[in-house]
Amino acid sequence: MIEKMIKYGWYTLFIAMVGDVLLSLVFPWFYTGYSSMKMSISALGNPQSPVRGMFNTWMLMEGLLFLLGIPALYKHYHSVSGALTYTMILFIVVFAVGACVLTCFFSVNESKDIVTTASKIHGMGSVLGFILFLFVPLLLAILSFKSKDIEIGIVSVICFFLAMIFFVLFVMSDKPEFTNTFINNEGLWERLNLFFMYAPLVAVSVSQW
Repeated sequence: MIEKMIKYGWYTLFIAMVGDVLLSLVFPWFYTGYSSMKMSISALGNPQSPVRGMFNTWMLMEGLLFLLGIPALYKHYHSVSGALTYTMILFIVVFAVGACVLTCFFSVNESKDIVTTASKIHGMGSVLGFILFLFVPLLLAILSFKSKDIEIGIVSVICFFLAMIFFVLFVMSDKPEFTNTFINNEGLWERLNLFFMYAPLVAVSVSQW
């Protein structure tokens, strides 16, 4: 059983990350008035969204797919550094639960002016999950360099810095002083942030097939 979880864990991680990026671009096609450039991905699951059911179901599946990939990560990296591996796994688990599973049950509203208990819980889970996952590429870089996987290490470092840049832009986009500037593209920065956060782990997953 454990061996199968390890074998297929790389596939579940790949599906979780690639699926998240692709579906965040596909779902807007069926949501009139939604802007992928201006609106957050979470807005796809708001109570008025025509794709709410599909989006929330996917978020639950994504979180579970990440969790199913944990044994593969543990097996691959534990012998390199137990402490770094446990830390990386913790960050991924928090992201899977806080930014994925909780999103399924606690939705934001289409307008940020409407604040509910559900949107507050969603916000706290997503913020914590995103902040921790930001450092997964850095941890992967260190683990890769320690295991002499130089190419993945270099890719991970580059992606870490790019993910940080787009995360900062994502946070800044919500500030009133940037309303009429190019920085006011919350959806664009969030999607680019996700792409570069995921890219190193996607590369590792593919390399283990």
